[in-house]
Amino acid sequence: MNPVLLLVDIQNDYFPGGAMELHESEKAAKRAEDLLLSFRKKKFPVVHVRHVSTRPGSTFFLPGTQGADIRPCVLPEEGETVFVKHFPNSFRETPLLGRLRELNPDRLIIAGMMTHMCIDTTVRAAADLGFSCTLAGDACATKSLAFGETVVPAEQVQAAFLAALGGAFARVEAAGAVCSSLD
Repeated sequence: MNPVLLLVDIQNDYFPGGAMELHESEKAAKRAEDLLLSFRKKKFPVVHVRHVSTRPGSTFFLPGTQGADIRPCVLPEEGETVFVKHFPNSFRETPLLGRLRELNPDRLIIAGMMTHMCIDTTVRAAADLGFSCTLAGDACATKSLAFGETVVPAEQVQAAFLAALGGAFARVEAAGAVCSSLD
C-alpha cells in the first residue's frame, strides 16, 4: 500500500473572518486534519498545495497576507512537500506531477477547498494523468453560487460537484472511511 495525501488550499481566507469564507470550512478542515494525522501516523507521504493569487484584481490569497497562510490545523511538518500554485489546477505550472510520479502512489487521496473550483480541476487533472483518486468529500468545502437570478446553496453545490466527480474521476468517500482503509 502506497497512498499519498494531497491537501489543497486549506488556507485562512476560506474560514470565518477570511476574505472568501466557505460554508462549513471548519468541519471540512477537521476532517482534513484527521486524514493528515492518520497519514503521519502511518508515515505515508503528504503533499500540501497552497494558492497565492497573483492575478490583477485578486481579492483573496494575496501574497504576504495571513489569509494566504495554510490553516494551523493542517500546517506542514518537516519533510512534507509544499507547493505554491497560482491557478485552480494544482498541476498547472507546479512541480506536483513530478513529485507524485516520484512517490508513485497506488491511490491519491485528495481533500481541500474550494470543491467547485480548485478541488474539481485538480481531481479531474489527476485522473486524466492516470492517478487512481479518492476524494474525501467531507474534507472539502465550497460556497453558494449564483447563475443569473438563481442562487444555488452551498450544500447543493457541494453535492453536485461530488456527484460529478464520483465514478469517472474519483471514488468519493468520507474521511473516516479513508482513515480506516489505511489500517
